[in-house]
Order: sequence, then C-alpha cells, then structure tokens
Amino acid sequence: MKTGNYIALTLVIIGALNWGLIGFFGFDLVTTIFGGSMFWLARVIFALVGLAGLWSLRLYSAVAQEREMIPTTHGQH
Repeated sequence: MKTGNYIALTLVIIGALNWGLIGFFGFDLVTTIFGGSMFWLARVIFALVGLAGLWSLRLYSAVAQEREMIPTTHGQH
C-alpha cells in the first residue's frame, strides 16, 4: 500500500471517530483541540479529512480487483 493510502486511511479514521463523537455525544474533538485562535488549524484538518475521503474513493477499484481474484466455489460442497 502506498504511503498516500496510509495517510488517507489515518485521516479518514480520524474523521470517522470525530463524526462518531459528534453523533453520539455532540462533542467535536477537533474543534475542541484546535478551537479559538487556532480554529484555522481545525479547518485545515477538516479539509485534509475531506481530501482523504476523496483519495479513498480510489480504493474501490482495488477492492473490486481483489474480489475478482477470489476463486468462486459455487456448486462445490
């Protein structure tokens, strides 16, 4: 896996965890950490998470290729 994929995966996980905290508890961890005078940094993180989500769309083709490589066992017991 490329370094970019690892970075994207990490950012997507951070974003997912942050959205989970917002959804379950109404708590935005990124804004809490980087709020106030450093809110610009929170916006940068949000933008990077968004870009990581777009980057991760590429992984659908990798998953599809992986599925094609798995041998099917239809009709075998």
